[in-house]
Amino acid sequence: MIKTITCAFCNGTGKDPFELLSPISHCLVCNATGKVEVEQPLRICIFCGGTGKNPLGSRIPCIVCGGKGNIHYKSNTKCTQCKGTGKSSDGLPCTRCGGKGIN
Repeated sequence: MIKTITCAFCNGTGKDPFELLSPISHCLVCNATGKVEVEQPLRICIFCGGTGKNPLGSRIPCIVCGGKGNIHYKSNTKCTQCKGTGKSSDGLPCTRCGGKGIN
């Protein structure tokens, strides 16, 4: 089942939160709609903390959730490699769980 939620990357404004090209640039995650679709069941993305922004400091969407702030999951089993953090020792997404923190 698909659920429509507010775009985390632009906080539902539909505009680029960093105004890289101009103050009226469209959000590249929701394409200016302010809404995104995520398959259920869903949970907050552990890698970006639900912000939709890449935690590595760049002005791009989170590489795990695609900027949506939420991910679809099939299991609640904590990843044994990253212990549920979603991150490897170098700060990149865990290679075992793909940055989701769960397997």
